[in-house]
Amino acid sequence: MRPDDWHLTEDVDDFLARSGGFLRSRPALHTMPLTVTEKLRTDKAAERGAGTSVFGQLELGGEICATFYQRTPSDPLSLTSTTREQADLLAARLADLGCPVPGVSADHRTATAFAEAWQRRAGADPTLSQRNRPYRLGTITPPEPLPEGHSRAVGDQDHQQLVGWVAEFVETVGEVPAVDIDSWSRSRFADRHFTFWQTPDGTPVSVAATTSMVAGMVRVDPVYTPAHLRGCGYAGAVTVEVSRAALAAGASDVVLFADPANRASNALYQRIGYVPVTDWVGYDFS
Repeated sequence: MRPDDWHLTEDVDDFLARSGGFLRSRPALHTMPLTVTEKLRTDKAAERGAGTSVFGQLELGGEICATFYQRTPSDPLSLTSTTREQADLLAARLADLGCPVPGVSADHRTATAFAEAWQRRAGADPTLSQRNRPYRLGTITPPEPLPEGHSRAVGDQDHQQLVGWVAEFVETVGEVPAVDIDSWSRSRFADRHFTFWQTPDGTPVSVAATTSMVAGMVRVDPVYTPAHLRGCGYAGAVTVEVSRAALAAGASDVVLFADPANRASNALYQRIGYVPVTDWVGYDFS
């Protein structure tokens, strides 16, 4: 096995033993591989149920300088930042192995470089399918004035309402698969920590969730307010509350994603202290 090359494995423990230090070195940029691989590491039953995951790391001069994971053969590659040459090397490796690659998700430069390389290597036409903007919390700045009410943890008695709201969120952002009561335990939301913002009479009006902490990093995802309740400051209030809770629990990096086309949400996150990190895109391959 050549030392300076992309090395692939289906063993998440082997992948993390080699690449965990690299991922933890930039937790805000590596939020997705950190949380996804941690979930796979701790929940082998979920890994078996989802199909075979593939992981890879690029080793140059004895150092790991990039990684990818592919959750299932029908999922896109999620790739950390690479040069154009490194992306082409990965495309060549995967094409030679006959690996199915239905898409790629990465920072804009990396995703575009890989999409162009995959088109050359595999003849697949890339279609831009997703845009996201990762943010990292700087100095938290609560909105003024805060809306009336307060936050509270979502409990078992709230499960039906929570699932309904998350299903609405998934539909609103065009995410697949859909979420309902039956699929909840298999969804990416099942292990999140949810918080409501509620009015003084106890009516929930907005919800936000956080991932469990990995490498000092917590991601806020999702944040959702039903359409008829927007414009009242509820999303900002609940996002501040879960962000504060993450900091109080010891997080050094609190991150979230926003659709760059949604001016309202981007402006809100920046007002309360979140700073853009980069632009993120996804391509589907026909």
